[in-house]
Amino acid sequence: MARFVIKGSLAGAAVYVAYDQGLLGSGTQAAEALKKAQAALPPAIQEWTSYIGWELPSTPKFDFSPSDSWNKGVQTVMSALSVAPTRACEYTVEGWKY
Repeated sequence: MARFVIKGSLAGAAVYVAYDQGLLGSGTQAAEALKKAQAALPPAIQEWTSYIGWELPSTPKFDFSPSDSWNKGVQTVMSALSVAPTRACEYTVEGWKY
């Protein structure tokens, strides 16, 4: 029972932090939260590793926009759905010919 309560509390805290930081909002809010995390994480990791005494390799730099990727995916799916009836007719005609 105690493990369930602890796991539930951690899950609830994770959802609250995600909501508080704007990750569950619009794409623009999520992109801003990602930029804040990208700016804050490397110094925090560097401080933590220096405290522990570990040495990590430098982090790679990514030029990634979640909103652009999301929009590209939505456009691809909508494009496929818009031509689906035409393609289905074409494939049916080809099947009958075969």
